[in-house]
Amino acid sequence: MRGLVKILGACAVIGAGLGWFLTAPDPLDPAFGARLTADPEAGALVFAAGGCVSCHAAPGAEGDDKQVLAGGLAFASDFGTFYAPNISPDPNAGIGAWSLPGFARAVTRGVSPEGQHYYPAFPYAAYQHMQDQDVVNLFAYMQTLPADPTPSKAHDVGFPFNIRRSLGGWKLLFMKDEFVLSGNHSTEMTRGRYLAEGLAHCGECHTPRNALGGLDRSQWLAGAPNPSGKGRIPNITPGKLDWSESDLVAYFATGFTPDYDSAGGEMAEVVSNLAQLPQSDREAIAAYLKAVPAIP
Repeated sequence: MRGLVKILGACAVIGAGLGWFLTAPDPLDPAFGARLTADPEAGALVFAAGGCVSCHAAPGAEGDDKQVLAGGLAFASDFGTFYAPNISPDPNAGIGAWSLPGFARAVTRGVSPEGQHYYPAFPYAAYQHMQDQDVVNLFAYMQTLPADPTPSKAHDVGFPFNIRRSLGGWKLLFMKDEFVLSGNHSTEMTRGRYLAEGLAHCGECHTPRNALGGLDRSQWLAGAPNPSGKGRIPNITPGKLDWSESDLVAYFATGFTPDYDSAGGEMAEVVSNLAQLPQSDREAIAAYLKAVPAIP
């Protein structure tokens, strides 16, 4: 019996060590972006495509004030309430003291400069697809925005979800680095996939999640319950959305549907972002949405 206890104890120690190793935050090359030249103007388009203002502007901000990324917007979920942090260039409250590699690790790996996992309310599972040049450009653009000293609000998340290390296990299960729409495609489709699955992170809202908060990729863009508890986020696959590509392109630019209704709520923010992109990008997203598997 004593021998069995020792064996079980040894297995527990080994298992704990293996778990600690597997849940460690992903590293990133400390020389990330060193050979790339930043283009803040191009970064402004990445900023718009990524919807940064929609989440990180202070609640109720309007006009130019939306460029002040003071954070504070609440995101309710089954795991607690998350609050968008201050990502303005303030060196204390925001990201003004971050390095480019630290920023890239946060955005594409979901790891803070202090080496902690971020909660996936931050859509890094989508942003992991970002091209290095886009990350460099985005960082350069964000340094040009107004700094704000408002402290970030702590998340309201209880046990066991407040154990940050466990998020490493979540990433192992659900942070897939392959695109949902796999295979080789035309230049336009490849761009649309990059925007829809990466920068614009459409799946984060329009795809249902499992009990652990992971996206059900078999139901990609098939609609999902609204985390606020009000209504449902619609199915935007061809199985339900019968708009033409030109209808989609017009909607992304104006917010008007083919029936002359208009985008509301969070989608109005998305349209505001997409309207800033080149027409070719809106066309690419429309082409992508017409090509994803139809789900009734």
